[in-house]
Amino acid sequence: MLTVDFDRLAVGPGVKAIDIGAGQGRHSYEMLRRGAEVIAFDQNEKDMADVAEMFGALAAAGEVPESGVARTEVGDALALPYDDESFDVVLMSEILEHIPDDEAAIAEMVRILKPGGSAAVTVPRYWPEKVCWALSDEYHEVEGGHVRIYRESELADKLAAAGLEITGSGHAHALHAPYWWLKCAVGVDNDRNPLVRGYHKMLVWDMMSKPWVTRAGEQLLNPLVGKSVAIYLRKPAGLAESA
Repeated sequence: MLTVDFDRLAVGPGVKAIDIGAGQGRHSYEMLRRGAEVIAFDQNEKDMADVAEMFGALAAAGEVPESGVARTEVGDALALPYDDESFDVVLMSEILEHIPDDEAAIAEMVRILKPGGSAAVTVPRYWPEKVCWALSDEYHEVEGGHVRIYRESELADKLAAAGLEITGSGHAHALHAPYWWLKCAVGVDNDRNPLVRGYHKMLVWDMMSKPWVTRAGEQLLNPLVGKSVAIYLRKPAGLAESA
């Protein structure tokens, strides 16, 4: 279940990429499958151990091109342990909404991105997220939970203020928005609710089988109810000299 369109980022052999806040690694795996040199970076040690194991499984299954190399690292997104201009592609997916000092995290992302490099930032979309907050305090008032709801224009302004050029945007996961509304309505931990169970079963079927009817339907619905917004960016070639 990818939130990012990697064709827009030209991820492939010879590209050095980092997935900041990688979580369970879904985007890191895709970049590795495309032959990039990938770092999955997150503060959660257990998640990174699981992702490292999956990297090995993908290689063993023959799903990694010869150029593909990957590793995991544990650390803080506000103090990335990399030199300036280290990466061709930087990804921050569904992480900024968790970070109180989001501008500091954005500055670190810009610092490690090479001039001319590409980036993608995704966050929950404003109005589907607003519905979740209205239905359930439990949804966001948890340790490590969401600390803000972004309007797309607000996030775009912060990214532009940090020196990045916006090259495009898109929406994803329209089928997932109603699922989270259901969970918020009946209790986010109430997985035994029949409506939640039924909808989850449909989502799993969709992800595993990729039937044309749900794929086409989600593409049509994404501009209206896509749960996530993705912003695509470029670091101007002259930014390092002017900074």
